Amino acid sequence: MPTSSLAQAAAALSRRLDALSKVSDDAGATTRTFLSPAMRRANALVGGWMRESGLDVREDAVGNLIGRTQPQSAGVKTLLLGSHLDTVKDAGRFDGTLGVLLPLAALDVLRGRGLSLPFAVEVLGFSEEEGVRFSSAYLGSKGYTGRLRKSDLTLSDPEGVTVAEALKVLGFPAALPAAAHAPSDLLGYLEVHIEQGPVLEDRGLPAGVVSAIAGQTRGKVVFTGEAGHAGATPMGLRRDALAGAAEFIMEVEAYARTRTPLVATVGRIAAHPGASNVIAGSAELTLDVRHPADAPRRAALRHLLGAGRSIARRRRLGFSLAITQDNGAVACSRELSALLGESVRARQGSTLSLPSGAGHDAVIVSSLTPVAMLFVRCRRGLSHHPDEFVKKSDLKAALGIVVDFLERLAARTSA
Repeated sequence: MPTSSLAQAAAALSRRLDALSKVSDDAGATTRTFLSPAMRRANALVGGWMRESGLDVREDAVGNLIGRTQPQSAGVKTLLLGSHLDTVKDAGRFDGTLGVLLPLAALDVLRGRGLSLPFAVEVLGFSEEEGVRFSSAYLGSKGYTGRLRKSDLTLSDPEGVTVAEALKVLGFPAALPAAAHAPSDLLGYLEVHIEQGPVLEDRGLPAGVVSAIAGQTRGKVVFTGEAGHAGATPMGLRRDALAGAAEFIMEVEAYARTRTPLVATVGRIAAHPGASNVIAGSAELTLDVRHPADAPRRAALRHLLGAGRSIARRRRLGFSLAITQDNGAVACSRELSALLGESVRARQGSTLSLPSGAGHDAVIVSSLTPVAMLFVRCRRGLSHHPDEFVKKSDLKAALGIVVDFLERLAARTSA
């Protein structure tokens, strides 16, 4: 897709986003989970586009797709650009994939203009960010940054397959990979992502600069009672795990409602044995707690842990809360964000700094190198939904911003 025309590159980017959205494990919907057949096909498709852009392409030990402009060599710094290629179930076209495909388009524009960057670029398509298959996010970026742990390899999916087993089946080494780079070799990381919120649309701006990413904790909650006959067990003698879980869910909502900007969510629940005429003997549910600051998030977790235990004592139930993911809030790099802000102002006349309530691969990559994020306006702030939509004019605007950012960074690096 090499071209000197920003408009042509943006149009080609839109076509690629459409094509990638059709690569799915589910007929009639876009679903790609970690190491699934659709993820393998997605890597093959995007890897081909990377090669068309002149990049050297490889996959690492956890299935991350990596395209590089030039071989690693002493004295040459590397800029990382990317996001994730996995999706939620029944996803849209832009979440994650925009941050992988837009950098390719930007590099094509620069190549068409005859600009040679004084640093190397790696375009990253992380294999896992959403946490759908193994209920724990960032497996891809953890592998890339050397933060994958033995406990991550033992996580299992609903079929009982562990991360280590899934890697082994596909020929990847079931081992803990080292970081792909030394921090001293890197210039930083830029991630382009749809906003997943309504602020840019409300302000009438195509793009904005992310100031910080909220901290996030995910957990698995289990209430344990006693199964019994729905018709023969008196209400006062029941140990109904599902009823206890329902009370806990209402407490999660009530607590978060009064503590903005805290958000807390129970997104999935399963009752066992799961029959209409049997009292639930156990109930498992997910918990997701987020806040831009770490202290209020931790306070929320302490409160909800105490609330769960109190509910369980009163109802004569067992209760447990196991943390499956815990990431602190991340501040974006002032230097990279300032440079990105200059590019945003140059392209759209003004800029806006805004926090992200959603988690991103930048959270994990920040342990390796400074990070910056560009948010792109999406209609009604809708994400994780098949109706995700970004106007073609906004795609062009975001592409122009990234091209301008790369040119500015090149000038500063060469100075």
